[in-house]
Amino acid sequence: MKICILSDSHDHIALLDAAVAQAKARGAEAVLHCGDVVAPSTLKCLAKHGLPVHVIHGNNTGDLYTLGQLANRPGNVIEYHGMDAGIELAGRRIFLVHYPHYARAMACTGDWDLVCCGHSHRVRIEELPDIRGGITPLVNPGTVGGVGKDPATYVMGDLEAMTFAVYELDKNIERETSMA
Repeated sequence: MKICILSDSHDHIALLDAAVAQAKARGAEAVLHCGDVVAPSTLKCLAKHGLPVHVIHGNNTGDLYTLGQLANRPGNVIEYHGMDAGIELAGRRIFLVHYPHYARAMACTGDWDLVCCGHSHRVRIEELPDIRGGITPLVNPGTVGGVGKDPATYVMGDLEAMTFAVYELDKNIERETSMA
C-alpha cells in the first residue's frame, strides 16, 4: 500500500489539493496529515480524491470543534484523531504526531512500524534504532503549504517495502489558482 504523508498545510488549499492529486496519481491509497491544517475548511478540497485522510491537529489548531464536525459527517473521507494517532494500514502500525521530539521518542519504543511528524517545515527521513533492537522509520514530510521560504513538499511511502520518496510542488500552483 502506498500512502501520502504530509503536514503543515496552514490553509494553503491549492498546494494541499495538488499534493494529494499527485500522490493519488502515483498510487496513494490513503493520506496522513501530521497537523497544522488551521482552518478545517482547508480539508474540504480532499473529498473529491476519495482517499481516506487521517489528520491530527498540531500547534496551529484552528477551530477544533468544526474540525470534529467535518470529520463526523456521514460518508466523509476525513478521520480526525485529535493531538496524535495510532492507526493501522496494510498491517503496519503507524503513529502520527505533530512534534518531532515526541515522534523520536515514540519511534524509539519499538511499538510502531512507522512514525510520522511535522512542525519543523523541514523534510527529514531517518531510521532510528529502537529499544527492542529494531529500526523504526521516522518521516517528517516538511510543509505541504510551502510556509515562508520553505519548499512545498510531501512524502510518498510504500508500506510493503517501507521506502519513502520526497516530492516538491511548484509554489506557483497557489498563485495560478488564485488568479483563475
